[in-house]
Amino acid sequence: MSKDNCLANDEKRKNSILVAMILVTGSTGLVGSHLLYKLTETEDSIRALYRTDSKLETVKHIFSYYSEDFEERFNKIEWYNADITDLPKLIDAFNGITYVYHCAALVSFDPNDYYTLRHVNIDGTANIVNLCLSHNVKKLCYVSSIAAVGLSTDDSLTKESSEWNKEEDHNVYAITKYGAEMEVWRGTQEGLDAVIVNPGVIVGPGFWNASSSSLFKQIHKGLKYYTKGITGYIDIFDVVDIMIKLYQSDFKNERYILIAENISFKTFITKVAEKLKVKPPKKEASLLLLKIAWRIDWLRQLITSKKRKLTKHLVTSLTCTRKYSNKKISDALDYKFKPIDVSISEVCQFYLEDLKNPS
Repeated sequence: MSKDNCLANDEKRKNSILVAMILVTGSTGLVGSHLLYKLTETEDSIRALYRTDSKLETVKHIFSYYSEDFEERFNKIEWYNADITDLPKLIDAFNGITYVYHCAALVSFDPNDYYTLRHVNIDGTANIVNLCLSHNVKKLCYVSSIAAVGLSTDDSLTKESSEWNKEEDHNVYAITKYGAEMEVWRGTQEGLDAVIVNPGVIVGPGFWNASSSSLFKQIHKGLKYYTKGITGYIDIFDVVDIMIKLYQSDFKNERYILIAENISFKTFITKVAEKLKVKPPKKEASLLLLKIAWRIDWLRQLITSKKRKLTKHLVTSLTCTRKYSNKKISDALDYKFKPIDVSISEVCQFYLEDLKNPS
């Protein structure tokens, strides 16, 4: 279907969906919480899955960044305690659901977490897909990652069509996100309408001890080294706005890379450091130094049983140049991305405010 036809049907679709019943998984994460905030601007009924009561306060805090009526918005949501790997509870959560945003995932690059990653990311997604099929859900939007996109074989930008090479030495997170995508594609073969989004590094506030938000805290505390890698970045509201636009459109059974700009890690760290008024790192971490560091970290984990902070695959990610194309989604929705400089400035302001007024 052409872009013009799909966009022309947007208003028709909006009118035909008088009040949808939307389910959001991963609602207490960076993407899920911001998605919920945007969804509360609509008349749709919203059910959000969560696992831990304490994380609900973080969602409420996220809402407070953007609105004075955050309590009212928060209370508009039907909160449902369930895990995507707990099938009996999930079945109840799907009662009356017409659309699903699947944002839940476990993020780890530690090989020791492989089987847990498989259980959450692949088995959990299989549960979501199966219930979407059995409950005749109209559309599923799955949040994947650029980690699950095959890399370009030459110097051109990586696109959605870049093939996944099973022979490559992929990290465990990428393997399980790719496996989760296979579950979604399996669902489309069985009659489910679905779209997959593959965001780059998401620039967003609030989760200072986890997810990509933690980068701001690490940079504020001080980094001695930077790495020479390049990757794609995108603002959090660009991610959720695109997800909602795709849900409202007639696009289906497609995947879309979501990045605003390809930036080096050095440039990103320097820009954040300047906004936070701290010194950026001056030294590049050489590949040799990083190889030694991940081996020392492996030995530390072996002796102390503490979680690994640096792995072989993470070192590869931090030192490789991987540039991505956003042409497919830009053309499909005629979408204009927020400049990353603006995103960095906004998130740094939220971080400094939270630092002054800890909750």
